[in-house]
Amino acid sequence: MRRSAGGLTEKGADGKPFAPSSLKRAVFAPLAVALLFGFTLCRPVPRAAEPRVVPLRTPAPLDAAAEDFLEDLEHRTFRWFWDVADPVTGLVPDLAPTPTFSSVAAVGFGLTAYTIGAERGWVSRTEAAGRAGRTLRFLLEAPQSGRAADVTGYRGFFYHFLDMKTGRRFKTVELSTIDTALLAAGALSCMSYFDRDDPIEAQVRADADALYRRIEWDWARPRPPGVAMGWTPEEGFHSWNWHGYNEGMILYVLALGSPTHPVDPTAWEEFTRTYRWGECFGQEYVACAPLFVHQYSHVWLDFRDIRDAYMRGKGIDYFENSRRATYAHRAYAIRNPNGWMSYGKDVWGLTACYGPFDGDLEVDGRRRHFFTYAARGVSMEEVRDDGTIAPTAAAGSIPFAPEIAIPALREMKRQWEKDLWNDFGFLDAFNPTLKDPGVPVQHGRIAAGVGWFERDQLGIDQGPIVAMIENYRTELVWKTMRRNPYIVAGLQRAGFTGGWLRGERKAAGLLLAPLGEGTFARPLFALLSAP
Repeated sequence: MRRSAGGLTEKGADGKPFAPSSLKRAVFAPLAVALLFGFTLCRPVPRAAEPRVVPLRTPAPLDAAAEDFLEDLEHRTFRWFWDVADPVTGLVPDLAPTPTFSSVAAVGFGLTAYTIGAERGWVSRTEAAGRAGRTLRFLLEAPQSGRAADVTGYRGFFYHFLDMKTGRRFKTVELSTIDTALLAAGALSCMSYFDRDDPIEAQVRADADALYRRIEWDWARPRPPGVAMGWTPEEGFHSWNWHGYNEGMILYVLALGSPTHPVDPTAWEEFTRTYRWGECFGQEYVACAPLFVHQYSHVWLDFRDIRDAYMRGKGIDYFENSRRATYAHRAYAIRNPNGWMSYGKDVWGLTACYGPFDGDLEVDGRRRHFFTYAARGVSMEEVRDDGTIAPTAAAGSIPFAPEIAIPALREMKRQWEKDLWNDFGFLDAFNPTLKDPGVPVQHGRIAAGVGWFERDQLGIDQGPIVAMIENYRTELVWKTMRRNPYIVAGLQRAGFTGGWLRGERKAAGLLLAPLGEGTFARPLFALLSAP
């Protein structure tokens, strides 16, 4: 079973549909004791209740050892994207080193990683712009049509997985709206970062602009105002729209900001209408169990001090919401209701990742249930936990809670460096509870007496590591995207106000001018640079 970038939907690599997380929960329910424990400590807050402000301590400055650790981890993770991408097409594999297809979401994370590599001097700016340019040009020139085969996408959207060499649709996977959104976010980061008067950088800007502008968000609305999760030429649109709370935030911001195919602002209202606010392990926040949901959109969108109508009603912003979710995950690991090995204050982090196998196994006299790929997590709505920790969960939360996320990562490296760490940083996941090498596994390997370890790194898990470390250190991606008028327009059309958006009215006004009056006769980047 495979996943979308978020792991909440949709099809396997064979193209057969499977249900979103709300339906999968009925099939893969956690152990009863975990559910009972979770429901005891995680519960909805009545609608009329005011949100409880939970004081969290202010991060202390990092010491030199912690700074060196972050530099090393970020650099290694950047090298994964730089070294494993196809040198001709620019496509990034879904995972490596195991040979596989490309994930278009991983390509989006890779495009953003190239801007970080250039800024840090790990590659030259010319090299980074060249790599980004080749990637964007390949995607723009790849065939798009409604055919079922020998195509890369349709109506500006891209298929979830692509053949690494040809860039064509992998088997019968879906045309994915969220994976296309993550690709487009990466493209727009290149559009705003490569801003010099240079032929290569000018072409990067033009191609990123063209790739984004041709996405027909308004077409992917079989049930307006929301956007569907996917489409296939064989079966048409999927049965579900993106509705909150999940990684679909970035999708709707991009769809709202489009100058060519925008969706109506009521789409954001519909997205937030299904939010669930509640208390979990001492924190009150909008619920969704896996941590990646609280991180993906934040890779590109700086939610600090800006609020939509929903968050204005709660008195916090989405950044604070993610910080609370991070603390709830750590508190769950400290309580450790199911007694998984090694959980504690510095070993935590449940998210969508690979695991050892699907099935039950008796471990130390206790019946356990394990998963392969699953959206592990904890919230007031669900608990899904099989003892598998993904380092990307803590790493993606570094900007929200560095005082707990960085020590956790350092502890993981200290305890399991031999089996969990390689030239590209952390492997995707590990499970210290499974220590018997005689247990057959579907993924990874078991180190005798130590635990289970994945053999690969995943692009959609590597991406938040490099980007969120950089956002914590310099705010590079956030600052870059705050200059992008499409992002500004999308946030404003969603109803966000305050903070850094106060100084961005000019760009948003340009984007929100009535369509059809010639405003967008030229690409936006050309308009913005015109006298």
